[in-house]
Amino acid sequence: MQTKIEKIDSSSALAIKIIEEQAIEHLEFLSFREKLSLANISHEEKRKEWATARIAIKDTLDTFHLPYPGFFKDEHGKSLAMNGNGFVSLTHTEGMAAAIFHQDTPVGIDMDLVREKILKIGYRFLDPAEVDFLEKDPVHYTLAWSAKESIFKCQGKRGISFRENILLEPFDKKSNAIWGKIYGTDHDDHHFQVRARVLDQTVLTYTIW
Repeated sequence: MQTKIEKIDSSSALAIKIIEEQAIEHLEFLSFREKLSLANISHEEKRKEWATARIAIKDTLDTFHLPYPGFFKDEHGKSLAMNGNGFVSLTHTEGMAAAIFHQDTPVGIDMDLVREKILKIGYRFLDPAEVDFLEKDPVHYTLAWSAKESIFKCQGKRGISFRENILLEPFDKKSNAIWGKIYGTDHDDHHFQVRARVLDQTVLTYTIW
């Protein structure tokens, strides 16, 4: 499958791609540092997920006619461009990978497969007020988890509790927008708008600062 590119605005775009076997010649664009990272991934499925996410971000950059600079993770696990230009976020789940790029502003993206078991672990990442408005539906719970994950990636720092620090406003599971806010951090005054959709049994969310 070719990468599905979506232009968000004049400065940002996202890409979604099905994970498949990647021929070595399709990965020549990777930086030397990234090739070393890939060589150190022994699990075959993890290798394919990692590589597909990089292909997705390259295809996104191609829409802006920007060169692929190579990416690395900082001490908080956030992906940064080696040339210091632009902001990216990468994600993958069973069968698919996605990436988002913005020329000027931090971004966060997440994909998750909808599973029934999320209903049993909601207490780990949901505030009681969120439990009150969420339906006992794995799609609704997965949307809440994914929205918090996108916000977490966008703000870029470790040590943030999904349950205690990231709170979502009530939203319908068919809504394409979720509003959230971080408490107890340097970003207390910032509201995040998370865009959301359900693709078959996979939830996709992303946010732009």
